[in-house]
Amino acid sequence: MAKIPRILLVDDEPDLLDLMELTLVKMGLETDRAASVAEAQARLAQTRYDLCLTDMRLGDGEGLQVIEAASTLATPVPVAVITAYGNAGNAVAALKSGAFDYLAKPVALDQLRTLVKSALKIPEAAQVEDATRDLIGASAAMQDIRARIAKLARTQAPVHIAGESGSGKELAARLIHRLGSRADKPFVAVNCGAIPETLMESEFFGYRKGAFTGADADRDGFFQAAHGGTLFLDEVADLPLSMQVKLLRVLQEKKVRKVGATSEEPVDVRIVSATHQNLSALVEAGRFRQDLYYRLNVIELVMPSLRDRTEDIPQLARALLDRLGGADVALDRDAEQALRAYAFPGNVRELENTLERALALCEGGHVTAADLNLAPALPPTAAAPGSKYPLQDYLDQTERAAILEALEQTRYNKTAAARLLGVTFRSLRYRLERLGIE
Repeated sequence: MAKIPRILLVDDEPDLLDLMELTLVKMGLETDRAASVAEAQARLAQTRYDLCLTDMRLGDGEGLQVIEAASTLATPVPVAVITAYGNAGNAVAALKSGAFDYLAKPVALDQLRTLVKSALKIPEAAQVEDATRDLIGASAAMQDIRARIAKLARTQAPVHIAGESGSGKELAARLIHRLGSRADKPFVAVNCGAIPETLMESEFFGYRKGAFTGADADRDGFFQAAHGGTLFLDEVADLPLSMQVKLLRVLQEKKVRKVGATSEEPVDVRIVSATHQNLSALVEAGRFRQDLYYRLNVIELVMPSLRDRTEDIPQLARALLDRLGGADVALDRDAEQALRAYAFPGNVRELENTLERALALCEGGHVTAADLNLAPALPPTAAAPGSKYPLQDYLDQTERAAILEALEQTRYNKTAAARLLGVTFRSLRYRLERLGIE
């Protein structure tokens, strides 16, 4: 017979304990109660719990002490905290200390049930090990990343993934989702820099029929599509300030209002964000709201660049060749050395593009250094003005000038610049990364 999950409830308000206990018993769960930090610590030491729910303010201490006691056990117990309404500081402090999630008072029973269901579906270690194999590499940096992702998957705290373009930020976000309690729910990835500002609110929150010209039916937005799962905000630094205000409110209230609607609807999503830009620097420059920064950056995961883990390149190159259809193609020693010596400003994405090109050029089932074409590009000033040689330098300079001109004309709106240049947004992003244009 399967073991019935047991939950420890910690609060000094008997009425709230009664309410939570009744709700959880109706879900078929077993509960114990504690009215103080000391009593909670004693119970955690004596009994194996599957989850602990604790108030942040107790008569003899704080919920942070309960979190610490639960996290230092031989088998750590996930903890969710209950905070006073509107006290975001306590919630963020608890999440940074290792809390699984938080509820605001007065406790909404539907949110309590959702939180408990999520907490009781934490993956087994074997599942974690299997899933993180997608992150290829045996370097210390990648071992640390795999361990961090496994840990982050056990919480509901917002995660911000930093790192250079092409370093695997979206892969990390997908793994956090796949290993967490929301794995059977949607993972919705949104490129914040690819949505025109005029459409952002309707795309994120949805709209009602008749809200504007062309709204001929009700439509859900990204938040509704990700309900119960994870919403991945890629390139979150590209959000305009007006949208940052709206996003902050949703994160605080856990409710959204569709365009044209008169009421809000609750949403249950985990937020994972990412950008290759320095968010804290953008905050200082006034281009990103500080309060939203603290909401998104509760826990930070920094993806290492490829040049910081060159020892992983041979293994990674082999895996990429296999994926590209080159299972029978060998990577010569000179090619391997050339790959390890190259800086790869575009990281894993550039490595994949390099190998795909080399696979098309190689002969006899061997990729050589010449096939890789990795000779470092000369700086723009190295060639004589007007010179067309070397050809690649000339083409790069011409392309760089055209892109910079388009960006200036569109006030650095990348979507508009791509349209002006006659290329897709994805193509423009690739060119910006390849040419090192920020």
